[in-house]
Amino acid sequence: MPNERITIKDIAEKAGVSVGTVDRVLHKRPNVSKKSLSLVTKALEEMNYEPNMYASALANSRRYDFYCLMPKHESEAYWEEVEQGQHKCCDARRDFHVHVTIKYYKRNDVASFNEQSRAILDANPDGVILVPAKLDITRPFTEEMHSRNIPFIMLDSYFPDLKPLAFYGQDSFASGYFAAKMLMLIAGNEKEIMLMKQTLDGFNVASKQQDNREVGFRHYMADHFPNIKINVLDLPYQSTRKQHNILLERFFQEHPDTHHCITLNSKAHLVGEFLLKTNRRDVQIMGYDMVEKNARCVREGSISFLIAQHGYQQGFYSVDALVRAIILKKHVTPVNYMPIEILSKENVDFYRRTQI
Repeated sequence: MPNERITIKDIAEKAGVSVGTVDRVLHKRPNVSKKSLSLVTKALEEMNYEPNMYASALANSRRYDFYCLMPKHESEAYWEEVEQGQHKCCDARRDFHVHVTIKYYKRNDVASFNEQSRAILDANPDGVILVPAKLDITRPFTEEMHSRNIPFIMLDSYFPDLKPLAFYGQDSFASGYFAAKMLMLIAGNEKEIMLMKQTLDGFNVASKQQDNREVGFRHYMADHFPNIKINVLDLPYQSTRKQHNILLERFFQEHPDTHHCITLNSKAHLVGEFLLKTNRRDVQIMGYDMVEKNARCVREGSISFLIAQHGYQQGFYSVDALVRAIILKKHVTPVNYMPIEILSKENVDFYRRTQI
């Protein structure tokens, strides 16, 4: 085991050189003979010496610029938690002069993603945190980062082929499977349920993560409740609240026997608020993310369960991983799945959103 109490004087005595020579070797300064370098290197190996990277980094006054590329979002969205976690980590690591600049791209807009990724590359960042678009759209950006030796962390959707330094997010298949299991604890006697989706173009949802959740969800349903009909309702991203409410009213008029719904994104409140407004007290929806609009619907009974993704922690840990890898030269765990936490009316107010 490395001995953190080893001093420069200890190394100098072992190598038979001066303290100044050891200092020059450790800090890669010039004016060290080949013989002295060999003696010090041999002593370091025999003593199993590890430099105190934390102290070295603190002594270094250089600034580290990280960039984050994420989807453009509205206020009170899940992504705000991620941003807050990132800023908190910058504050916690302020001794290392860490800064994060956030860039936003429009979902389902290749030109927007390319424009913002190019702006990040032009800034020559020390590290990048990336919420990917589709694989083929994201790949050129990550390949360029690899060619420039820019380490990057991936959030939300995991594409192992892109070889990120690390990933932070939920196991989306397991999360969808678990969501179905929780839903059917209260909907097991139903003949049909509603799956609310939000597509960008009538076909595609916002992320690979949501696709994978649906795969997990349908896998559980096919295995355990194959006879329950799953009616899909699309509330398009670009539509207004008024248009959503018209679609919801039509759906429940046509499906009066639907009492339980689920969505695999953070917008369960779109249905929850409609149910409260129209006094449909015998219908509930299950969804994702502890945003305030969802929490209110949980408290008022129109949302049955929420699955928390711990966005704040994802934001914090993504920045911290770059600090540990780039500044402190520490190993970073490649895949970091966040807990799948279920929230209901009984425990929603005890959720510790900013716990690290």
